[in-house]
Amino acid sequence: MLTSKATGRAVRALTSALLATATVTALAHSASAADSLASAAAAKGRYFGTAVAANHLGESAYAGTLDQEFGAVTPENEMKWDATEGTRNTFTFTAADQIVGHAQGKGMKIRGHTLVWHSQLPSWVSGLGATDLRAAMNNHITQLMQHYKGKIYAWDVVNEAFQDGSSGARRSSPFQDKLGDGYIEEAFRTARSVDPAAKLCYNDYNTDGVNAKSNAVYNMVKDFKSRGVPIDCVGFQSHFNSASPVPSDYQANLQRFADLGVDVQITELDIEGSGTAQANNYANVVKACLGVTRCTGMTVWGITDKYSWRSSGTPLLFDSNYAKKPAYDAVLTALGGSAGGGGGGDDGGGGGTAATCTVSFTRTADWNDGYNGQVTVTAGSSPITGWSVPVTFASPQKVTALWNGSPSWDGGGTVATVRPTYNGNLAAGASTSFGFTVAKNGSSAVPTLGACTAS
Repeated sequence: MLTSKATGRAVRALTSALLATATVTALAHSASAADSLASAAAAKGRYFGTAVAANHLGESAYAGTLDQEFGAVTPENEMKWDATEGTRNTFTFTAADQIVGHAQGKGMKIRGHTLVWHSQLPSWVSGLGATDLRAAMNNHITQLMQHYKGKIYAWDVVNEAFQDGSSGARRSSPFQDKLGDGYIEEAFRTARSVDPAAKLCYNDYNTDGVNAKSNAVYNMVKDFKSRGVPIDCVGFQSHFNSASPVPSDYQANLQRFADLGVDVQITELDIEGSGTAQANNYANVVKACLGVTRCTGMTVWGITDKYSWRSSGTPLLFDSNYAKKPAYDAVLTALGGSAGGGGGGDDGGGGGTAATCTVSFTRTADWNDGYNGQVTVTAGSSPITGWSVPVTFASPQKVTALWNGSPSWDGGGTVATVRPTYNGNLAAGASTSFGFTVAKNGSSAVPTLGACTAS
């Protein structure tokens, strides 16, 4: 579930100057009329944030909409294990530092995402024995939290540790399989020892209503609170669509967790659809959070539909040209602000023929245990400056390498939304491609391509 470039040295050098700016900006959000998502939420004692990808911060419409509308950020992929510790004990923070630096400069809260997760793990992690894995997990938590100590409002310490379905069981992962149930508690205790001031959260999806999975999480949190295990908050990802709608007991479920003595946060909200139906669903989610005193904030998983991991479902508040959708107006109104329509930031539009693209797949090599694939992206009848392609891989296949594209993965680790690394600008009718190596793990199925979205 799912990208800043300033270096750590630059961030640290600018800290004193940014602090004053951050203070002024934060005061402006709370004191101004409720004319943005951030200011309207602040007036209700909540934050309203978004997931951010570092490689889009150079786009004026993206950064402008972020700065105008949002009061908190969550790095989309830049703090995950594969992005920060691809090689054991060699840490890279450049992209995450860019997001943190940008957010600090605008007085935004920062959610750290995520410390321990079964997905987007470098291969070396799953190859460790139990003793080494425990040491590596605690070291990874320690190094990330020390690097950002004092800058992160809340950390998703452990992410998606429970199975879907009716079992309520823990999900199989290197951590669960080799360290057992106690790894979650150990991760939280390690996190508290490193940064006592940061909020420590457990985060998961398909837990929005009362069901077997949310009951299992609830029982874990109840146990942790009774034994003094340091947990401060529970994150609800809230990815909704027609097959998984906003449950009728959504607010009641949030409230029962809050009653355990933890904050609740909506951490990765997106709702597929359009028009009035989508707007009403968004409004209901906001109202549910406002109805729970300990629901401290909401984060939508992205700014614009064109960069969403579910872009074909148009699940966000701004369309691919950064125009505010009816869902935006519904959210602002639910927060007590005044909806006014219009675009968000500099849309970079200009009219003319709509940007389009098409995609095709070729298997370029095949062997017993794997294959190489290539996806070709072709611009339509007008030039494009960017593209995104959802690629669904058959479970239990695993992508071991991907080139000429930047993937964002879904919570299950099977759907990658691939965007350009350097090859986004295409003349009308021109083509580019990205490729990947897949470990078959017993399945020879070809991937399924979603619709190509152009900008």
